[in-house]
Amino acid sequence: MTANEVRLCGLLLREHFGEVVEKVGTHLLKNGPETLRTIIHETGMPLDQVKKSLCVLMQQGACTFCSGRKGPGSPAEYCANGDRILRILRYPRYIYTAKTLYGDTGELIIEELLQRGHLTMSETVKTVADRLTQNMEEGRSMDYSEVSSSFSKLVETHFLQRCPPVGVEKKASSSDNPAPPVTNPESAESFPDCYKVPHVTLIGRGKRPLVTEDGEEQRNAKKRKLDAQAHGDEGIYWQVNFERFHLHFRDQTIISAVANKLDQTSSEIVRTMLRMSEVTTAPLAPSTKPLSANEIFRSLPSSYSIQRQILDQYLSLLVDDPMEFVGKAGESGGGMFVVNLHRALANLARATLESVVQERFGSRSARIFRLLLRTRHLEQKQVEDFAMIPAKEAKEMLYTLVSENLVQLQEVPKTPDYAPSRTFYLYTVNQLPTARMLLQNCYKSVGNLIERRLFETKESKRLLEKSQRIEAILASLQASGAEPEQLTEVEEMITAAEKQQLSALRLHVNKLDSAENQVDETIFLLESYIFSTSLTA
Repeated sequence: MTANEVRLCGLLLREHFGEVVEKVGTHLLKNGPETLRTIIHETGMPLDQVKKSLCVLMQQGACTFCSGRKGPGSPAEYCANGDRILRILRYPRYIYTAKTLYGDTGELIIEELLQRGHLTMSETVKTVADRLTQNMEEGRSMDYSEVSSSFSKLVETHFLQRCPPVGVEKKASSSDNPAPPVTNPESAESFPDCYKVPHVTLIGRGKRPLVTEDGEEQRNAKKRKLDAQAHGDEGIYWQVNFERFHLHFRDQTIISAVANKLDQTSSEIVRTMLRMSEVTTAPLAPSTKPLSANEIFRSLPSSYSIQRQILDQYLSLLVDDPMEFVGKAGESGGGMFVVNLHRALANLARATLESVVQERFGSRSARIFRLLLRTRHLEQKQVEDFAMIPAKEAKEMLYTLVSENLVQLQEVPKTPDYAPSRTFYLYTVNQLPTARMLLQNCYKSVGNLIERRLFETKESKRLLEKSQRIEAILASLQASGAEPEQLTEVEEMITAAEKQQLSALRLHVNKLDSAENQVDETIFLLESYIFSTSLTA
């Protein structure tokens, strides 16, 4: 991993799990697989802290372990998963998507699994049902069957998947120094029951227990009794399927781009094609399965009452569009249409690069950059003529873009001596390396935003703690039916100046959070483009 990625991973670990986990995680990212003894020696941390940190990382799927490089019987080695740590940045987007698709229940299920790493279905259902019951009116409770239904829907659509089973490696045949068994988890792709929901037995929710003098003991006894019951899914753990969320994000990005470039009807046609191909198209396929115009027409939502002739015109418009979101299947074309997934990502990444150049260096520099993207190699005189920019300005802009590594200069000598008078100097733009460079800049920007937010909250830590204490007191007073005068008296414990400072802090933190989410959208697009390019190369 690059320095920017390691720094961002460290900031995410510190914010969510504390400085101890951050130290162990960043050490593994920088040094690669290491044994427990080596980690303790090189970090200088106590044994129990290192063990707890490794447990937290493994619970979140951010760390794996395998048998040592010296062969069977050697100590297990631990390796941090940087890509999994970076997914923490996208947690709010996962949760919001689940809320949009499956309501509050789906939102809480995804939130609970992201927070805990992996859980059994019965534990998840009970926890989510309890949380929903707390937010409902007095006397009402959330039925387990409703939460189980939402959980099953998330599994059916592959947003949730089983954790792959863990195989145990045989012990080394050494009687003097026997080594503990080392586990090697299987991949989810090779696990046939990845999306098989077990039959879970959960007792329906009854009335909430009355609180008496020994109410705490009654609740603890009831909890122990419920925990002791077998639900039928012991040892079957579930986790969030990030790749399925990423496919959904990719499809939504393409649909939004079509809506912005053309119109809402065109985007609905593309949405229909993606929805029809969702099951039949492989996750890494360059395009969707071919669909006929008749199939698309029959699958369009009833609210879009367009005629078949109009649909043909829209399909022709999408095929002829320079962004190439939709294409015809096969060499001869025919009447079958596909959504060009990889080509759409490449064009969206190119548009992102162009917008970055325009924001940083102005519209004329963006015109030069766009020209070089489309024509590949041009001399300085050709750039001046084609872009219609004066020679002096074009020269300055080209040199600025070259210094920022956005444009490359290629020398083509006429003779072996590389004499300047007998050498062509061609300017070009390599989209893939430029996208990789911009991706690293995005990682650095998100790291700066997180550091700034942590600094802001640390500076106002005492004020935030005071505000939280007062809010807790107010909540308890309201629950006990306190008089309005008492509530007012507690509220006045925060002065007007402190309220103003809190309001300014929250506004600033919200802006930083919003900026993080916007940069993450760019990160996702560039990561998807780079990954798809590596598959088609």
